[in-house]
Amino acid sequence: MFHMNRYLGFLLLRGHIAVIILMLSTVVSAQNLPSLLSGRDINSTFAIVAYDKATQKWGVAVATNNIYVGNSTVYIEPGVGAAAVIAETEPVYGINALKNLKHGHSPAQAAQYTIQTDSMPDYRQLGIVDRNGRTFGYTGHALSYWKGYAGHRTGPGYVVMGNQLADSVLVRMADGYEKTAGSFAQRLLAALSAGQAAGGQLSGKQSAALRVDGMNTSWNNRIDLRVDNDVDPVSSLQTLLNYHEGRIILNRSVAAIQCGKTDTGKQLLSQATALLKGWFGMYGKLATAFIMTGEEEKAIQIIQDALQHQEGWKENLSAFYYLEKHDSFRKLLNESAFSVKDWAAAIQQELNMGKNTAALALAKQMTTKYPTSSHLQYLLAKAMLANGNRPDAWESLRRAIKIDPENGDARRMLAKEFSHKE
Repeated sequence: MFHMNRYLGFLLLRGHIAVIILMLSTVVSAQNLPSLLSGRDINSTFAIVAYDKATQKWGVAVATNNIYVGNSTVYIEPGVGAAAVIAETEPVYGINALKNLKHGHSPAQAAQYTIQTDSMPDYRQLGIVDRNGRTFGYTGHALSYWKGYAGHRTGPGYVVMGNQLADSVLVRMADGYEKTAGSFAQRLLAALSAGQAAGGQLSGKQSAALRVDGMNTSWNNRIDLRVDNDVDPVSSLQTLLNYHEGRIILNRSVAAIQCGKTDTGKQLLSQATALLKGWFGMYGKLATAFIMTGEEEKAIQIIQDALQHQEGWKENLSAFYYLEKHDSFRKLLNESAFSVKDWAAAIQQELNMGKNTAALALAKQMTTKYPTSSHLQYLLAKAMLANGNRPDAWESLRRAIKIDPENGDARRMLAKEFSHKE
């Protein structure tokens, strides 16, 4: 019996070893082959780094078979230049490149010190473009030993580069960048998409990133998009860029509508709707814009689409109370469950849409129902001002502050509109 237990224990031990070997083999097979064989972190990657003279912007688009490629490969300083560092990534290449460009060196000069002092430069790839659009590309010789093509190409104001690639990737990237119409960001991503369509990386795909920055670019227009882990990262990056540009176009649409340029607003709204498809957080603003153009049925369709895909979107319904006259929308509402905050949202949104008469009527009704709500009193004052009733607006603001002395909105409006009375 004793010997039998020892034998069974041995079999169990062998079973555990087999499981461990199986686990290790799974991990090993998932690694990039050059990284596995050389013990180095070499990732099959392709990228474009470029400068757009018309907009004074610099950009990098990059894709790889590893996770979060945007974490260590992209370096941009507006007014100085940009760099992309791939293969066995060494951030000092990008850091030194920008520092040397800042000191007045050419892109080639900016790279030479780091290349010459690096112990393993033949495992690096580097692309640089400076403030004037001058370029430099570098591909370490060791990368030519691995499967696929490794190299770089330079063009007017740009460098494309990559390793472990299908043969025509870089040619297609250059064509995609040069021949695509649209924004600078769209052209950069077109280069990446063309490279992927040409075969991309032989060993797969996992992440992609796009960064664009320029002189006097406000934070909300700066592009820093990353797909850190995805089965189709370049396509997902395109979706993110669509969302970024769609939001800007939607803002332009609303501004045009508010200025009375309805036809222009409608054209921009159509573009924004297509670009923002699937970003349900923006569907409220889309619906608002359709209401402002008088297309209330389209607004309801947008709302229904959002509700179909995101249950939590129902929290936004009260803001569209204005649509309750439509049977299809009224069926979505549970008015009896509305809180003070829900009614406040309904009033505020009517004001946002320019429905000032409806906002005033609803605000009067709700301040009667909830006389101790400071916020509703403030919204009543806002609606009164929008309808030209300044004396009653002043009284409502005074009531709002009396109920809640910390009501900053009411205090600011009182100071702005009625400072002469205080």
